[in-house]
Amino acid sequence: MIQRIQSIWLFLATVCATLSFKFPFYSGNKIEKDKLPSLEKLTASSHFILLVLTVILIVEIVATIFMYKNRKQQLWLTITSVIVSLINLVIYFTQIKNYSNGTLSFTAILVFAIPVLLILSVRGIWKDEKLVKSLDRIR
Repeated sequence: MIQRIQSIWLFLATVCATLSFKFPFYSGNKIEKDKLPSLEKLTASSHFILLVLTVILIVEIVATIFMYKNRKQQLWLTITSVIVSLINLVIYFTQIKNYSNGTLSFTAILVFAIPVLLILSVRGIWKDEKLVKSLDRIR
């Protein structure tokens, strides 16, 4: 299981998604009615939809790691994980509109790395599937 490169990519994507709970994506003054602007950090746990999608993403990726015997199902689950991570990224950017001013944090790289790592793992799973199919033709 661990000797396959896609398992490493999936593990790194899980680590990045888990670290997004701790490290901010965006820091700035949040706009709220009847309150003074306050400096807040946008993390995966600061908004309910982000929290739910990130937890779903982590569970889905961990489940995908252990499906190494069923490559077709692993491939489709990884593709859905890419879609969920892109939706998660879009929600991060829509939440930025709730801030009057601020900047992207350096640790926003973690959130951007998740779909990249998942695409790399899709590529590895696809190569394994092609290799197995070519070996089946030889037999």
